[in-house]
Amino acid sequence: MGTKRIASTEVQNNFGRILDDVVQNSTRYIIQRRNAPQAILLSMADLESILAAPEYDRQELGKVIRELSPTYSFGASVKE
Repeated sequence: MGTKRIASTEVQNNFGRILDDVVQNSTRYIIQRRNAPQAILLSMADLESILAAPEYDRQELGKVIRELSPTYSFGASVKE
């Protein structure tokens, strides 16, 4: 399983191929717009394993998501 960053326009143009990669290879995609992370695409099996994980693992995942999330200031995206 790997995680890849991808532009939202690339997702729009290649959705079927990306969906196959997610389902068949358990690849996670961080979808970006204007170089800022906006969403995560992952398989149902991957989501089920995350939800079934111990509390510690869920907290670690939350930490990763917060680190990837942009903070907006005056219309621009900046990292804290």
